[in-house]
Amino acid sequence: MTLTRNIGIQSQHFSLYVMLLAVMASAISVVYTKHQSRVEFVALQKLEQHRDDLDEEWGRLLLEQSTWASPGRVEHQAKIKLDMIIPMARSTVVLNP
Repeated sequence: MTLTRNIGIQSQHFSLYVMLLAVMASAISVVYTKHQSRVEFVALQKLEQHRDDLDEEWGRLLLEQSTWASPGRVEHQAKIKLDMIIPMARSTVVLNP
């Protein structure tokens, strides 16, 4: 009877140790997962900041492009650098198809 009782007690202790080990493994995995999520969140924040910086630069570049491509500036550069002039009405020829 004592042998059966000792085996039952040992089985209970073994089950207790297995459950304790499972709880510890679960707790460690929760801590690790939380840490990983914080690391990934920081990386996300950095990427979003980089995206915002690029959007801001894109806006500045679009403004600069519109400034450089304005008709007045193009005409001015054509006159200065290429010695172009606006043709007189009498030298303009219209062709009809």
